[in-house]
Parts: sequence; C-alpha cells; structure tokens
Amino acid sequence: MVEKIGCNAGKVWTQLDAAGRSSVKDLKKLTKLTDKDLYAAIGWLAREGKLTLEEVDKEVFVSLK
Repeated sequence: MVEKIGCNAGKVWTQLDAAGRSSVKDLKKLTKLTDKDLYAAIGWLAREGKLTLEEVDKEVFVSLK
C-alpha cells in the first residue's frame, strides 16, 4: 500500500510541476486517481513539505512549494 501511495504521489507531483496550481477537482481528472488515492498522495506530499494547500470559496487548491 505504501508503494502505491508513493507512486500516486509521483503522479500528483508530476502534474503539478507541469500545470502549476490546480484545484483538487481538476487534479483528480488529470491524474485519473480515485478520491482515496488522490487524498493519500496529497497527504504524502504535504507531510514531506512539498505542497501548498489553500481553500478559496470552499474549493481546495494545491501547488508545489
């Protein structure tokens, strides 16, 4: 399970590196991850201090630090 989360974190990081700031909704579409897998990957990257998360009008945006 940890390996899968790490691989999905790589997908999220690659997408954010290419596209910049994205909403969680858009990031889900672009990475084609399930909600559970996407949030685990975001949590992994956030724990490593690689992400900036912000909420704007009840929508969460993610970007690389």
